[in-house]
Amino acid sequence: MHFAIIARVLGMLLVIFSLTMLTPVVVAFIYAENTSPTFVLAFAITLIVGMIFWLPSRQARGELRTRDGFVVTVFFWLVLSSFGALPLMLSEALHLSFMDALFESVSGLTTTGATVIAGLDNLPKSILYYRQQLQWLGGIGIVVIAVAILPMLGVGGMQIYRAETPGPMKDSKLTPRITETANVLFKIYLCLTIACALAYWAAGMSGFDAISHSFSTVSIGGFSTHDASIGFFDNSAIMAICSFFMIIAGLNFALHFHAWHSRRPSMYWADPEARLYLLLLLVGAIITCCYLYYSGTFDRDESIRQGAFQLISIMTTTGFTTSEFHTWPSFLPFFLIFLSFFGACAGSTGGGIKIGRMLILAKQGLREIYRLVHPNALLPIKIRNRTVPTRVVDAIWAFMGVYLAIFYLMVLLLLATGLDYDTAWSATAASLNNLGPGLGAVATNYGEIGGFAKWVLCWGMLLGRLEIFTLLVLFTPTFWRK
Repeated sequence: MHFAIIARVLGMLLVIFSLTMLTPVVVAFIYAENTSPTFVLAFAITLIVGMIFWLPSRQARGELRTRDGFVVTVFFWLVLSSFGALPLMLSEALHLSFMDALFESVSGLTTTGATVIAGLDNLPKSILYYRQQLQWLGGIGIVVIAVAILPMLGVGGMQIYRAETPGPMKDSKLTPRITETANVLFKIYLCLTIACALAYWAAGMSGFDAISHSFSTVSIGGFSTHDASIGFFDNSAIMAICSFFMIIAGLNFALHFHAWHSRRPSMYWADPEARLYLLLLLVGAIITCCYLYYSGTFDRDESIRQGAFQLISIMTTTGFTTSEFHTWPSFLPFFLIFLSFFGACAGSTGGGIKIGRMLILAKQGLREIYRLVHPNALLPIKIRNRTVPTRVVDAIWAFMGVYLAIFYLMVLLLLATGLDYDTAWSATAASLNNLGPGLGAVATNYGEIGGFAKWVLCWGMLLGRLEIFTLLVLFTPTFWRK
């Protein structure tokens, strides 16, 4: 384990992250707010700690090994979440405890979107902007962004990229060099963000709201600058724009690259994972809209408007709301959260188990059924005309087993704090799937649940963001043996 190199990378990344705390200072200046000292103090603390990590090891050189990559990935998310909580904890406008500030920070960086804050409409815009910025940085994956600067540090970044990039069948590279890969991903992400912001602004949002919501839309985060979320605007055009960009952000960014690079939009439908993702969105939206209409919840037009938007928001694990979906007929809230387990595509900014894993599991299930009739048949599982290695299939089954075990362990821990089952189940699903909104006591926000429950959910959000194994591997004795 190259501890000096790890400390050097963590220190440099903390220094870079500290610079992002200066952006809200500009926002505070524009809107004549008195929050600048809060962000300057948080910037100074983060910068100093980063320098303490970096200075003693600044001469360290070498190649990060796979184990080093896992350590940097996990510890950077832990450290970043802790320091990201500083402005929220120091802000006089929020009066948050460290636990609540940490919960908000973890939720933002993991693009979960669960919040402990009420009264968003009355908060300083610099605080609101900072929350949105956390989600935007988390969406691209701060470690993936950092890969672009690792060559400057004299450290290879491929191991970190593999540890951070979500999904079961991630390509090792999109372009020959990992730095180019990080740059390509960032440019695609930035272009989508700019396009989303301009579309929101053209549809009637203010410039501030357009930028803020573009951050949380493209990152599939779900934070808003208003308590009523997207419902605050009550604008069909804004809902349509939001739905479009949530769907786009839920697609594999590698697929975006290849489709845009070759100028072949047909590649989206040709990809089996993307095709299943779009079909599930369509079928889910039809079921939701029909149930809302025939149950008498809304009229026909409003059923289509509300049902389609809420289905897309929940299944992509964004978490925006336009109405109180937890008050809909009981089938629908559970149906929507159930679809969040499928989540978005591998290699996207979304959460959940991922459509790619579900696709492989479905093919494996069908193969086992076929083997009952033809036990000696050779039936390879293929995705994109490539045979899926047995190792990948085994890993996905292991992932599902560990996922379910952790899920129900978290439910039991939350039940032990006195929460009812609907609250415990939905809060666990919302954290592990990086979704955000839940049911019961967490339908509007998470401010009223206890501190221990928030700790449990923080770990759930990190486990979901890091695809479970990336975090759990650090707790195995084998990992630390030489």
